[in-house]
This record gives sequence, C-alpha cells and structure tokens, in this order.
Amino acid sequence: MNKRLGFVGIVIENRQKSAEKVNAILSQYGEMILARTGMPYKEKECCVITLVIDATTDQVGTLTGKLGTIDGVTVKSALSKGK
Repeated sequence: MNKRLGFVGIVIENRQKSAEKVNAILSQYGEMILARTGMPYKEKECCVITLVIDATTDQVGTLTGKLGTIDGVTVKSALSKGK
C-alpha cells in the first residue's frame, strides 16, 4: 500500500484526563509523524494537536480509531489523493 501525505487534527477536551493516553498512542505511531504542533487553550480547558503524517490509509485508520476511543477526544484526518 502506498503512503500518502496528510494531517490529523486532535481536540482533547480534558487535558488532565486524556493527554497521557493520547501521547502514549502518538508515541506508538511516531515513525509516520513528520510534524506535531500542540496548543493548550486554558480558558476552555482543552488542547488542540495537529499532526502532519506520511502514512497508508490503514495506518491512519488504526491511529485515528485508537485515538477516537479515548473519552473526550475528537479526531479528524485527511490524506492527499496520492499517485
């Protein structure tokens, strides 16, 4: 399967409760993450993480599926059309 360039957007609604679980999963998939930015938003007690990735559709599906099972975490992704 071909790898494609894309992004994953993650919103964590309760940093204290969910951030450790999110970071553990991201560490497992570190080889496909090209860049990561995170922004805590203290006023709303949440955090937004954006990943730039190079991965297959299966890898992205597995990553986003695991993240999506964490309570208070919302995940969206998109991949390039590829060649």
